[in-house]
Amino acid sequence: MKKGDRREIPQRFHSPFTMILAKPSSTQKQVAEGRGANMISSTGIQNYEHAKAARAIVHQEASQSEADVITFTLDAEPVTARPGETIWSVARRQGRILPHLCHLDRPGYRPDGNCRACVVEIEGERVLAASCIRKPTPGMVVHTQSDRAARARAMVFELLLADQPPRDQAHNPNSSFHRWAQRLGVTTSRFPARDETAIPPPDRSHPAMAVHLDSCIQCGLCVRACREVQVNDVIGLAHRGYQTRVVFDFDDPMGQSSCVGCGECVQACPTGALLPASVLDDQGRPAQTADRAVDSLCPYCGVGCQLTYHIAQDRLLFVEGRDGPANRGRLCVKGRFGFDYVHHPHRLTTPLIRRPGVAKHGRDQVDPAHPETHFRPASWEEALDVAASGLRTLRDRFGPRALAGFGSAKGSNEEAYLFQKLVRTGFGSNNVDHCTRLCHASSVAALMEMIGSGAVTAPFAEATRAEVIMVIGANPTVNHPVAATFIKQAAKRGAKLIVIDPRGQSLSRYATHRVTFRPGTDVALLNAMLHVILDENLHDPDFIAARTVGFEELRASLTRFTPEAMAEVCGVPADQIREIARVYGRSRRAIIFWGMGISQHVHGTDNARCLINLALATGNVGRPGTGLHPLRGQNNVQGASDAGLIPMVYPDYKPVGDPATRLRFENAWGVRLDPEPGLTVVETMKAAHRGEIRGMYILGENPAMSDPDLDHARAALAHLDHLVVQDLFLTETAWHADVVLPASAFPEKTGTFTNTDRRVQLGRTALPTPGDARPDWWIIQELARRLGLDWNYDGPRDVFNEMRTVMPSLRGITWERLEREGAVTYPCDDEHTPGQEVIFGDVFPTADGRGRFRPTDLIPPDEQPDEHYPWILSTGRLLEHWHTGAMTRRASTLDTLEPQAIALIAPRELAKLGLQPGERLRVQTRRGTIELLARADRDVPPGMVFIPFCYTEAAANLLTNPALDPFGKIPEFKFCAARVEPVGSA
Repeated sequence: MKKGDRREIPQRFHSPFTMILAKPSSTQKQVAEGRGANMISSTGIQNYEHAKAARAIVHQEASQSEADVITFTLDAEPVTARPGETIWSVARRQGRILPHLCHLDRPGYRPDGNCRACVVEIEGERVLAASCIRKPTPGMVVHTQSDRAARARAMVFELLLADQPPRDQAHNPNSSFHRWAQRLGVTTSRFPARDETAIPPPDRSHPAMAVHLDSCIQCGLCVRACREVQVNDVIGLAHRGYQTRVVFDFDDPMGQSSCVGCGECVQACPTGALLPASVLDDQGRPAQTADRAVDSLCPYCGVGCQLTYHIAQDRLLFVEGRDGPANRGRLCVKGRFGFDYVHHPHRLTTPLIRRPGVAKHGRDQVDPAHPETHFRPASWEEALDVAASGLRTLRDRFGPRALAGFGSAKGSNEEAYLFQKLVRTGFGSNNVDHCTRLCHASSVAALMEMIGSGAVTAPFAEATRAEVIMVIGANPTVNHPVAATFIKQAAKRGAKLIVIDPRGQSLSRYATHRVTFRPGTDVALLNAMLHVILDENLHDPDFIAARTVGFEELRASLTRFTPEAMAEVCGVPADQIREIARVYGRSRRAIIFWGMGISQHVHGTDNARCLINLALATGNVGRPGTGLHPLRGQNNVQGASDAGLIPMVYPDYKPVGDPATRLRFENAWGVRLDPEPGLTVVETMKAAHRGEIRGMYILGENPAMSDPDLDHARAALAHLDHLVVQDLFLTETAWHADVVLPASAFPEKTGTFTNTDRRVQLGRTALPTPGDARPDWWIIQELARRLGLDWNYDGPRDVFNEMRTVMPSLRGITWERLEREGAVTYPCDDEHTPGQEVIFGDVFPTADGRGRFRPTDLIPPDEQPDEHYPWILSTGRLLEHWHTGAMTRRASTLDTLEPQAIALIAPRELAKLGLQPGERLRVQTRRGTIELLARADRDVPPGMVFIPFCYTEAAANLLTNPALDPFGKIPEFKFCAARVEPVGSA
């Protein structure tokens, strides 16, 4: 036997094995034929990525010369292969589905060729070949169904079956391994089972995932899922030979490892060795089997992951990622395991009306489990009548501007459109806003001012084409974990990654340049980088001359921003400033990602202006691998903004003060419209406190947790004459309501949602609403009718069709196209062409088609540390929780992972306070005091305390500063002066 021949022979403990992910009974036939949900969804709708891929293949085939095509024989038929194709992929394209264990046909997974389950016979070759890694050559003759190949494939499964629990005792008897074995006629094994003493005991230490290594075939696919796809580097194979097994970190229990709970390994596992805990009983046996599957979207961050809900008796059982254009099958811990909030016993299931005489004090808390202490149940007819009459009375008595509405970025585009239309046509003013005011308003203000559009110029997947990636003021591995996988993969392939943040973060592990600067000094650092780029002629004069205006003014403004001068301000050595400026300036393809660390400052608009100046000066916009991308925090904040949930613009960002625009919307909606811009979120709360806003309608927003200086915000809510809240739970905002309307959760609604990439995607109803809860669009319409509007929509499709008549951005997107393709990016020229992912390659949507440079200056944070408040407080999110926690803290797995309010502090600072991790501390600012648990975190710089804002029992926004950026009107959540001390100290 020659060296290397051994790898062609199936060996019991020599080769690892795997195959495609198991699917529920509704899609068994697809999987048995090799088509999982990653190719065709359970509803039979081909997703956008594959539609795009199909078009690309047609184009590629048309453009290839005959020399590029490889012709060979497959099962006696002449076939062609494209460059790089394997025998397996050609066979699949020809309709011949070969067994496949170590090959998972999903984006990001490379074929491994070790299992031999897909072997084929090639004439003239002595040994069988693994078709998943073998590429055809001209004239090759391949037999996929020869007796020799079929017997070898069956032997692979028989060897593996010897070590599996019997199918009737398996953790997943419907696994893809068992289905393939059955299809090949392998139901028993002649070989002895492995020694049970060598099998590790079950590991149920993780709240979300169960590990049963008695089913493990050591395929290594979970290792690839963790290392190469999600790039988390937690799972490995340890020991040797007979003792080889899957381990987490240093052979830790999964729940005690550094696992971030993304569940990619669970989705990849073919046998049931790794499974969602929700599908198993205490003995590790299947507890329930899904009876149907529905394709939809993730309800959390702006990445817009496509997923499939698996449902048993109208309850969500588990979730899998789909091969959507944004996620390529991946999910994070929230998207995969944060779904059971919809079944929480606190769900509102009937309308509520406040009991007479029950006061609405600013901090008067209502037990969500017992709302009857403050509210009485009501019929929909009564609740809607009371809600509408209260608003109508205030409008008629005090005028249209006495009312305001807060919409939601968690709802669909159709709901956002209806809500802003209701406020503008039913209330009669532009007092409508949503959470973009609290996250990226300053980014949008700068983008609109300088390039004429508030949307991203390129999707986050363009990171894979970039030479340089800059991440500043963002923590993608926590806030946008799936987007972070593209950045990490690019860095591992050689892209230069610059991570700039006052705090450290896990993404820094992959960075070529990690820059830690003083909080609140972004402009100093970024202008110093610009100074270097211009001083060393690293800018792009051709791009500047052809595509921009205002360059000389910018150059003149930068003379005093030398790296040496700014090093004293921002705390970054001058040499390091020069180094990162050169890396960015010399790159042919550079992309910038930023988050709320840039936007949530009184100088947030200036921060964003600096980033746009960098891109314009170097020409890094409008081409593949380049761009400006503010990562959106909520699942539909882009779409809600597009749909007009902003007080100064109509849908598609058309200014309310423009007479021609206003006339167009008046004609479309049939009413006169207010010519004055409305109030923003924080301005509205201040006006309510002053008694100028008398009534509000709030849909899915929670300003009693998300606004700064919460005592003031809650007092403003309590001061309202009439408050209508529409939500899933009795949130902190709903505590203050006069009428509470039970709404629909994400899996209970159909509608379109627009992710951070400008991708419009279709979410589908998977569950009925509980009790007497109703769809949000229906509730909005019923209120509109009671306010005198003649609305007659039959559902979201009708609303979307109307949106297309007033929003040119949706011109090429129809409901039918979304049903067919699942996702379409705008702008889209017509209904038959793909959307433009990278935009502004020729002109910007400004009046003259040019980008505008904007000089910036140093503006300090509104509130500086002093002897009384010597610390800096910054707020943000945790990986496991989202926004104000209304959903994730009612998701059992997520709340088990992070159940208590915490403050993150550098270990040495904690020691100076005389505190151990887990002990209680007190954080105080000029606005309030909270107590919470201390957690040591080396990523937090000395003198800073970081507090997540999702915990109502220790609400971080009781402390934050309401000072606003003058342009974006966004509060300064990222910086205020604080005092930190142990609980019990004076």
